Amino acid sequence: MGNFTTTLHTERPPTKALLSIRGGVSSPDTFATIASTPDNRAAFIKSSIGVARKYDFVGLDVDWEFPPTPQDMSNLAVLFSAWRAAIDMESNASGKPQLLLSAAVYIASNFFLSSTARTYPGDAILKNLDFENPMCYDYRGAWDASVTGAQALLFGKASNISTSHGISTWIQNGVPQEKLVMGMPMYGRTWQLKDPRYHGIGDPVQLNWTRQCRQGRSQKKMSVGSKLYL
Repeated sequence: MGNFTTTLHTERPPTKALLSIRGGVSSPDTFATIASTPDNRAAFIKSSIGVARKYDFVGLDVDWEFPPTPQDMSNLAVLFSAWRAAIDMESNASGKPQLLLSAAVYIASNFFLSSTARTYPGDAILKNLDFENPMCYDYRGAWDASVTGAQALLFGKASNISTSHGISTWIQNGVPQEKLVMGMPMYGRTWQLKDPRYHGIGDPVQLNWTRQCRQGRSQKKMSVGSKLYL
């Protein structure tokens, strides 16, 4: 990883690289365990800061998909607070610039499609994160493939499953626009139509048939506010 970050720093203009600690491909219980106790949080925070400094990253990003209970959301707030305090302390001790701290989060500040009501800790995010990355994609796919759908719909008239709704909930939850970085998919999805004559949004498709046009995903990070992060 050291060669990777060194190469980025030689680019003109220089590119900033954050180390993302991803939970999307692992069990949500992993982060739940990390955030659940002071000792677990301290060990995780110390390790993450050490790795970021060793390989010359400028910040840390956490991708917990997703905190499943209100208690986990409360623990996430405590983790953010402890992480920020440790970053400040490390910077003062080392004389190096503070590491950035960010998080990949659900499209909206509350899980409005879930049977378990829970909301992200907006105040803790405002106080402790430099920015957050709402995942504004994967609205439609194989899990609900009875009709065609826009997997990254910007505006939606028929439902709240849209980027505009999601971003608006974050602002209502106290996160300012300049801390919101909208995640965009760099891939598409296709469906097999039941009848090729009907090929618009919301038209019937063969059940459980969808294809991701390109393997993997990438977030093109475009700030909703005045900043741009790459």
